[in-house]
Amino acid sequence: MASSSRKRVTLQDVAKAMGLSPSTVSRAFTDPERGNFQTVEHIMQVAQDMGYRRHPARLRLEPSISRTINMIVQDSSNPFYINFLHGVLERARMAGYLTIVSDTGDDLTMERAYVRRFKQTVDGIIAAAPITPDSELRELARTTPVVLFNREVSDVSSVVAFSSEDIFKLVQHLYNLNHRRIVFCAGPKFAWSNKVRIERLTHFTREFGIEFQVIGPFIPTIKQGHVAAALAVQENPTAIMGFNDQLAVGVIQRLLADGYDVPGDFSVTGFDNTQSASIIHTGLTCLNAPLNQAGHTAVELLFQRLAGQNEAKSALLNAELVVRGSTGPARR
Repeated sequence: MASSSRKRVTLQDVAKAMGLSPSTVSRAFTDPERGNFQTVEHIMQVAQDMGYRRHPARLRLEPSISRTINMIVQDSSNPFYINFLHGVLERARMAGYLTIVSDTGDDLTMERAYVRRFKQTVDGIIAAAPITPDSELRELARTTPVVLFNREVSDVSSVVAFSSEDIFKLVQHLYNLNHRRIVFCAGPKFAWSNKVRIERLTHFTREFGIEFQVIGPFIPTIKQGHVAAALAVQENPTAIMGFNDQLAVGVIQRLLADGYDVPGDFSVTGFDNTQSASIIHTGLTCLNAPLNQAGHTAVELLFQRLAGQNEAKSALLNAELVVRGSTGPARR
């Protein structure tokens, strides 16, 4: 039978299939914040699977439903962004905002496309935009409420989940373990956080009299960590630092596979304290980035802009040093 002659799926059909009252299903569409989030989400999914489409004439734009935030990240499957997203979604949902998540795949063209596509159709944007030029982000902030994550640009509100003092603590930890030759496996070349980490690590290792070498850039994944480990060993360090946990875990995996002992032959550290930091069998020494808190803070800063506060504000959250089994005294 042609699609045009198919029987239209009604709200009553959805309610009957789920064993719910029509009023409960209707409320999920017209006033979702009044219901249990998981129940509403389940109703939406079943309705979509059944092919239910609301009649345009019946749609009414509730103020709370029409409020929308666009969240732009590089890799929505990365545990680092997942934890941050949870914080954004929690706080936005409490205020009755919907959140659209855009995944750029570390592509500048995609970053720009998402910004252009949504800046006129959403209330505000929270962006982890490490490679978009500063000038473009300032121009965006002049026309759209925007908050940056893990990047600082003058005249644009931002939240950063680590500080220079935190990086100092990581270097000091290795110094106290008698490490004097450190290799840093860099992340994406143009990422703001990568540039800041290299700059501060170079400064602090110089202060401590530590020989410091940067290799890379690498894609911040476990697989790329395997590549980074093979190159890092050639520099004969006593400690290897990864741009993030995924790179560091990949380094550990490769070192162990090649017959090295961690931390006996090499100590390894990372950044962020995502799930992979605790499941690697040695445990990963790293900085614990307050990602959920950063998500909440980003939404709060965005709400300030939406309330008419035009002055850009920056929030710098401290990351704690978490010491696990991947670091130990240098033996050579």
